Amino acid sequence: MKSLIFDLDGTLVETAPDLIATLNLLLTREGYPALDYHEARLMVGAGVQTMLQRGLSAVDGRVPQQRIDSLYEDYLVLYAEHIADLSRPFPGLEDALDALAAEGWRMAVCTNKLEWLSLRLLEALKLKDRFVAICGQDTFGIAKPNPEILLRTIAAAGGDTAQAIMIGDSITDIATARAAHIPVIAVDFGYTDIPVTELGPDRVISHYDGLGAAVNALRR
Repeated sequence: MKSLIFDLDGTLVETAPDLIATLNLLLTREGYPALDYHEARLMVGAGVQTMLQRGLSAVDGRVPQQRIDSLYEDYLVLYAEHIADLSRPFPGLEDALDALAAEGWRMAVCTNKLEWLSLRLLEALKLKDRFVAICGQDTFGIAKPNPEILLRTIAAAGGDTAQAIMIGDSITDIATARAAHIPVIAVDFGYTDIPVTELGPDRVISHYDGLGAAVNALRR
């Protein structure tokens, strides 16, 4: 079966509003000032622990890893309670998925977000049933850019690596796909401090209305 494997945060869903709101909730609870949204958006994309480290460092200088670890579980609890308050699918996503499903593509999610949080988010946004597999860093105990998580996600989706395409928004996704020898399409509206056009994906799209053409171009 031919399969499309999507990253989640910054690719399928604009999750930054809830990620940052939770970060600010935690910061203010700890007695720190809240961060400006546009400043904090640059901290999103490399995982919760990295975002916590960046956020705390911005308001309190260098922060010991032990401090980050102690707040990590608190962050997850708070985030789970507000996971879809403001998060929304990127424009055109659902129409693009409908069109590609009609062409016989199976969809799956391969993310470094924890699986239970991914399921909760996609369920809340009524997207979960569109994907035959939803795999996070804890699903196999492997995180991107290790290509094994992508290969196992393709297998879980009943796909064939020779007929799979990755869609992501960052160097992590592109590096994962390259290591797995899978073609990769990058969206340019996600979470990366380096423009994806400079990272060497096979195709770049700026809106989901271009996904079908990019997929078919790679298939040809």
